[in-house]
Amino acid sequence: MTSERHAAAPASTPSFRFLAAGYATQVFAVADAEVRKLRHDPWELLSRAVQPVLWLVLFGEVMAQVRGLSSGTIPYLDFLAPGILAQSVLFVAIFYGISAIWERDLGVLHRYMVSPAPRSALVIGKALSSTIRGLSQAVVIYVCAAIMGVHLSFEPWRIALVVVFIALGAGLFSTFSLIIACIVKTRERFMGIGQVLTMPIFFASNAIYPIDLMPRWLKAISSLNPLTYEVDGLRTLMLRGGESTFGLGHDLAVLIIVGSVLVMIATRIYPRMTE
Repeated sequence: MTSERHAAAPASTPSFRFLAAGYATQVFAVADAEVRKLRHDPWELLSRAVQPVLWLVLFGEVMAQVRGLSSGTIPYLDFLAPGILAQSVLFVAIFYGISAIWERDLGVLHRYMVSPAPRSALVIGKALSSTIRGLSQAVVIYVCAAIMGVHLSFEPWRIALVVVFIALGAGLFSTFSLIIACIVKTRERFMGIGQVLTMPIFFASNAIYPIDLMPRWLKAISSLNPLTYEVDGLRTLMLRGGESTFGLGHDLAVLIIVGSVLVMIATRIYPRMTE
């Protein structure tokens, strides 16, 4: 009787560890598919690195001659370098949604939708892949900044947290880009909206000038801008003696909360791309 009862007992439900491992595998599978595109077109990374280098070399050298632009006693080039890194991550991520439109037109998106992978895994996988592009920008900016004499910190724990901030920033803005793509659904409209949004997000932050120099209305907008907190974190971690305006914990919390909300929104509306 005992053996019969054991035979009739239902199979145990999968453990949380098993489910988490399966979810992570699905996320990395989507990210890997995106990263493979870069292997076929590595020049994309190099071409995207030109703009931040020009900002750092040309804009930075000129504006370094203007007094009062840097925050505190640090040179302006030191102040600018983390902002340009955040800018380059923003510019790469904000146009990431156009790949979703291409995938829909090519029929790839329909394959994603019929797969057993949760929609959130698809969204997070795409956000994770944008981190690779962001990290490639970081390497270029670090090298360029070091050559220009920026007082960078290379402590391992600081580098690790820089990677975290880049990942959070890239994931946040690429997910925001995906949401825009789900709404407009055409490449032409997406490019127009992306170009309209990019510069206000950049200039309404502390990337190239301190918040103290902003008028009151712009300070209010800057306080709502996630890029402000990404720049603050990067500036604290990248520079020797860097100090945070808001606190690293606050910066991380803002990026995590805003990114999580955007992931939930994108997860909900992503399947509508096929309609």
